[in-house]
Amino acid sequence: MVSWTSGPNPADLAATLIPTTRQRTVGQAGVPWIGDGQVAYEEAIQTSYRDAVPSGVRPGWDVLRLAPGTALTQAVKHRRGRRLVRVEVRTTIGPVADLPYAVHLERHNGVLRDRLNCLTRKTHAFAKDVATWDAAFSLSLFEHNWLRPHVALRQALPAPVNGRCYRQRTPAMALGLSDHPWSLPEFLTSPVCHRI
Repeated sequence: MVSWTSGPNPADLAATLIPTTRQRTVGQAGVPWIGDGQVAYEEAIQTSYRDAVPSGVRPGWDVLRLAPGTALTQAVKHRRGRRLVRVEVRTTIGPVADLPYAVHLERHNGVLRDRLNCLTRKTHAFAKDVATWDAAFSLSLFEHNWLRPHVALRQALPAPVNGRCYRQRTPAMALGLSDHPWSLPEFLTSPVCHRI
């Protein structure tokens, strides 16, 4: 996960999330997005992923073009009462995504509910303050990406090592940000370098 934000207003979330994601992407390249039909995300992507390209007509005249690779596929759920009737997949920007459903995000939401007491039902571990919620979510997100190996990311070894046929990897290892799964003591004692 490159960037995240929380709050009740989709327009505010999109205005924060999408420009931050572009800043943190290598070379500020265009990326495929998957959404749920909120107009605010489409508008923020159209604004954030525009680059000035010389028009060739007159010096100093630039044309704003969408960055290559930028796409937005929306999976809109149609309901009748509480029952899901159908899911409409539509492409708004660029080509349709290979997997147009946010299954990884839904899986991560389930993991968060499992690991964060403030998200479970009938709990006494409330996160009434925004700072408390952000700290709990950030810690869980770091643990998910740096400390916990994922089965889908494991690599087959050419020969078994200590009885293991696979090399366990975290998302940070898969992205080349780390060469090993971090331990909790390593996380707690490492200096922090914050950059946007």
